[in-house]
This record gives sequence, structure tokens and C-alpha cells, in this order.
Amino acid sequence: MISSLANTRDYVAECWQAWNRFWFRPTDPATLSLVRFLAGGMLLYTHLVWSLDLQAFVGPEGWLPVDYMRQIQGQQWSVWSVFFWIKPVWLLWCVHVFALIVFACLMLGLFSRPAAVLSYLLAVSYAHRVSPGAFFGLDKVNCMLALYLMLGPCGARYSLDRIRRFRRGDTSPAMPSTSANVAIRLMQLHLCIIYLFSGLAKLAGENWQAGTAVWWAVANFEYQSLDMTWLANWPVLVALLSHVTVFWELFYCCLVWNRFSRPLVLWLAVGVHGGIAIAMGMITFGLAMIFANLAFLSPATVRRWVDPFAGWGARKLTGAK
Repeated sequence: MISSLANTRDYVAECWQAWNRFWFRPTDPATLSLVRFLAGGMLLYTHLVWSLDLQAFVGPEGWLPVDYMRQIQGQQWSVWSVFFWIKPVWLLWCVHVFALIVFACLMLGLFSRPAAVLSYLLAVSYAHRVSPGAFFGLDKVNCMLALYLMLGPCGARYSLDRIRRFRRGDTSPAMPSTSANVAIRLMQLHLCIIYLFSGLAKLAGENWQAGTAVWWAVANFEYQSLDMTWLANWPVLVALLSHVTVFWELFYCCLVWNRFSRPLVLWLAVGVHGGIAIAMGMITFGLAMIFANLAFLSPATVRRWVDPFAGWGARKLTGAK
């Protein structure tokens, strides 16, 4: 009896230590910094597009007037947007230009932490203003990444902040950070939830069960950007792609944590979202999801891939040899 209690106590202690290591072990901020650069660039580009017809998208009398939005949202406090209170056109453009500057600062890593906080608030403002008329998966991924970027030192590497510190004589390396680990873990878990529920929804669909869903997706002329109708001659391949997609989404949350299966899971993510980007014209959404999956890259892998380019860019900016 005493031995059993001791074993149970040891097992609980080991679980508690594993939990603490998972969440609170300091980690190199390289992965978080890479996600910041890519997500910031996506935020800048996707919101720059609103400039083509800003008043129609987010103006008070646009395609979805503010009064109408307030009615359908029921005056909920959880639905917040700065654009609900902006009326003059000049002020609308001032806020929009300010937002673009903030997104650019996030991408470049200039005043990274304030830029991350403002980027999240502004991204949510745009999303709530255009919802439900123009609120899609891309906007949700943008907001998700911006939310977690503001929790950690996203400008510790690959940033103008880092170069500014170097110019001031601070040549110390970026230190491992607990908050960087927390931010990355939250991104990872959020992705697992997204894929799990997406897979469960597909599992209930008749076309996914029949193995024809991929065909109906690529044959839809509304989204088709690359002619993939040749797949009609390969029904077994269509069925395989459909079932593999469902299996991958359902078991992503299990297989991605194992270091042996993780590379396959991440390459499948590139294949699935790359296929969506190329064949269905959803380039920005496909890229944003690939960027989010990079949260599962180890800092060592990121530094091996990115540091040579970042070092070259830093030398060009600082004039160092």
C-alpha cells in the first residue's frame, strides 16, 4: 500500500514537472520572431488591400453600414471596432494609415511589443467591422497570430529592435524566454483545435465520406485558379487525397507532437494549404496557415535556416563586415 502511494506520488510529480516544462521552460525566441516577421507581413498586405475602396469596406455608410451592423450584432460589448465611431473620411484614412504603419512596424520588428499589441487591436477592429460580409478564415488567422505575438518577445530576433540594440553596443545574444515559450505553445494548441474541429466537421460531410470532396473543391469555377479537372480521370487519387486530408486534420493534434511524425505532418500542412493557395486562388489564406504551422519548428531549425539571411541583412544595415 505504501509502495503504491509512493509510485502514485512520483507519477503525479513527474506529470507536474512535464506540465511546467511544456509551458514555462525558457526557449529561444527565434521561432516566435520568424512568425512575427511573416505574420506582420501578411497583416500589412491584407489590410493594405482595403485601401482600394476603404470607404466601401469600413466607412460608416459602406457596403455594411454601421447602423445595420449594430442591429445585427445586438449591441454586444464583445463586438468592438474603432471603426464604429469614425465618421469623417479624413479621420478614417488617418486611422487606416496608422494601422498600416503599425503592421509594418510589427513585420520589421520596430517597437515590436507595442506594435504587436496595437496590431491585435487593429486587426480585431477591421474584422469586426467587415463581419459577416467579408470575414473569412484569413482574418481569423491574422487575429490569432497577432494575439499570441503580443504575449512574448517577438522582436528579440530578426528585427530592427535587435539592430538598434546592437548599434548601442549591446551585443549580447537574445536570451531564452518563458513568455516566448508560452506564446508559441498557445499558437500550437490553437492550431490543434482548429484542425480537430475542421476534421470532425469534414467527417460528417457526405462528400468527404464518399471521397469526392477534393474533386468538388477543385472543380468549382468560383474558386478555381488552376485547372485541376484532369483529376476526373483519377478517381482513386481523388479519394485518397480526400481521406488523407480528413485523417491528417483529425490526428494532427496527436501526431504533430511526436518528433518522428512531426515532419510528415508539417509537410502535409504545406501540401494541403499550398494546394488551396495554388488551385483554389486562396493564396493569402494558404500562406497564413503555413506561417502558423511554423510555430512547430524548433528554434534550432529556425536559426539554421534564417540566421544566415538575417546576418547578411544586419550587416548591410549596420555597415559591419
